[in-house]
Amino acid sequence: PDAGEGRRGRRGEAASAPDGGGRQGRGVGADLPEEIDTPKVHQSLLPGLLSHIGLKDAQKHEYLGARGAKFALFPGSALFKKPPRWVMAAELVETSRLWGRVNGRVEPEWVEPLAQHLVKRSYSEPHWEKKQAAVMAYEKVTLYGIPLVTSRKVNFGRIDPALSRELFIRHALVEGDWQTHHQFWADNRRLLAEIEELESRARRRDILVDDETIFHFYDERIPADVVSGRHFDAWWKKTRRERPDLLTFTRELLINAGRGGVDEADYPDEWQADGVTLPLTYTFEPGTPTDGVTVDIPLPLLNQVPAESFDWQVPGLREELVIALIRSLPKALRRNFVPVPDYARAALAQLPAGEEPLLDALTRQLRRMTGVTVPRDAWDLEKLPPHLRVTFRVLGEDDKPVAEGKDLPALQRELRQEVRQVVAAAAPEVARTGLKEWSIGTLPRTIEQVRAGYAVTAYPALVDEGTTVGVKVFDTEAEQAAAHWAGTRRLLRLTVPSPAKFLQGRLSNEAKLALSRNPHGSVQELIEDAAGAAIDKLIGDAGGPAWDADGFAALRDKVRADLVDTVVDVMERVRRVLAAAYAAEQRLGATRNLAVVAALADIRNQLSGLVHKGFITETGYARLPDLLRYLTAIERRLDRLPGNPQRDKQQQDRVTVVQKEYQDMVAALPPARRQSAAVRQIRWMIEELRVNVFAQALGTPYPVSEQRIYRAMDDAEGR
Repeated sequence: PDAGEGRRGRRGEAASAPDGGGRQGRGVGADLPEEIDTPKVHQSLLPGLLSHIGLKDAQKHEYLGARGAKFALFPGSALFKKPPRWVMAAELVETSRLWGRVNGRVEPEWVEPLAQHLVKRSYSEPHWEKKQAAVMAYEKVTLYGIPLVTSRKVNFGRIDPALSRELFIRHALVEGDWQTHHQFWADNRRLLAEIEELESRARRRDILVDDETIFHFYDERIPADVVSGRHFDAWWKKTRRERPDLLTFTRELLINAGRGGVDEADYPDEWQADGVTLPLTYTFEPGTPTDGVTVDIPLPLLNQVPAESFDWQVPGLREELVIALIRSLPKALRRNFVPVPDYARAALAQLPAGEEPLLDALTRQLRRMTGVTVPRDAWDLEKLPPHLRVTFRVLGEDDKPVAEGKDLPALQRELRQEVRQVVAAAAPEVARTGLKEWSIGTLPRTIEQVRAGYAVTAYPALVDEGTTVGVKVFDTEAEQAAAHWAGTRRLLRLTVPSPAKFLQGRLSNEAKLALSRNPHGSVQELIEDAAGAAIDKLIGDAGGPAWDADGFAALRDKVRADLVDTVVDVMERVRRVLAAAYAAEQRLGATRNLAVVAALADIRNQLSGLVHKGFITETGYARLPDLLRYLTAIERRLDRLPGNPQRDKQQQDRVTVVQKEYQDMVAALPPARRQSAAVRQIRWMIEELRVNVFAQALGTPYPVSEQRIYRAMDDAEGR
């Protein structure tokens, strides 16, 4: 108590005062020990002063007492200057205000055990805690309105068993917020995940039953006294021996009656693309970039996967895709296929999936059904909902995503160098550079290695390095074929003497004059270009490039024996081409009519595309006569141009549209496919279209039209 200092003073005085009998007197407090255990003294007094305790107001110099009373420490108290948070007062005296006198410090934890019969308890915020595997709540303890405990976490199971049991079932068993080793639990979560995955694939949220159904399943089977994970473990340890399947879900329980009807085969886990098996995942999150079907493609296999193999979508989304495609058509066309869902179903019923590009098959089938032809450019793929377009996710090492998007050719272009590095790493021992003769033994056509769990196929080939050749590996067979042919041509030119000097010395002055009008800069360079075309012809006559030393030696001997005669043959064809090109250039330079400026510019562009440095090897021996015919067609066009420039403009516009489509198609293709035979053939088909439009009398070796060229483009994209 705050009177302690006074007692110590009086005690000292009593110790020194003599008593009446001459003996040293015993003053007040003389029996007290030297050191007083103040907390124990206060705890001893506390049971009789429970209604006199106070809790300090943090903002004011006063205390909250019993039943809402407010009192302050008496100014004479030893605790007045440094008031503790909790006090008890021996007496409460009211004068100008309520004062607490003879005060002592106490702690709230002393009070609660002494006032068990007086305190009031309340509980709030019952909640499930995964770590505790129990329902917890916050307890508040008050004595005469004074809060002894404000927010103590306690186990709620003993306080409200019914509510605790409900929360345990809902949070732990229904929502899965629980860590446990029970087998039924793992089986149930796995089955739930399967049905949730089926919902994502089917893009529905009505297949799985609601949480209340699952709650009632557990509620009917679990006893009333199971209110926590500990209680459940004890009960289940005994029950599972007799009824091990009591708490195990079935598919019938989890699937809403009448809401199933989804064939899991329509949503496969894997996709076969050109002999490669790729995993599929499904996401049902509209508005996100990966909404819909996602195919994972390992980086080494990226260029081996054709984009068109995915245009049919998975079977479960195919009908929705066809409906969306028909609805993307302009109204004038779309009204021929109403009602759209019926036409979509009827068309799909007649189409074998995957045998050809979807748009080609759908166009043909709709024409059979209605007689209406849908032009290729009428399909507006940009109007398709994002989830109907497959997302391609490229995986690098450790299956980490490298890039993703819905445009596979764009990804192939973007990651071209990365793919080459990975494929090259699969066959590092094959790479060579600086070769001037065949010193590599047998060159394998393919090398296979397993990387990241997938068989990676590398395609080695000779490559033209300019003054030497090398060996590199490619990730596609098409790139290999083009590179190996060019590399073989270069190695033959390095190992077979050039005929340029020999032939140049045998040319007449007239021939030299005719051949001097070339884009190469000199007759010798022209002959070298012709030699390249001649070697290509001889390689083709021999059955193609060699792959081993003996094969190359035989090919080299054949080229050495026949090269001069073949170059002479090529040069004769080139002479006629150069003469026709020179005549066309002369006429272009002599034309001054401003009304035909656009036509003249178009002809100059065509001419520069036909006759340029390196055109002989690029065109090839077999096509040089066609080149002469294309130049003759230019002459015929120039003959007719002044008489009807408007008609020429209309015809030119037809060709320009096709040419622009071709350029866009080539730009969209992966680099490995731009030099394929199918793509190069379309370039010559456009030249044949020019002949058909501007000089039809010359004829073409095969029927040609805009629609035939568009179909060839579709086929080239689908290869």
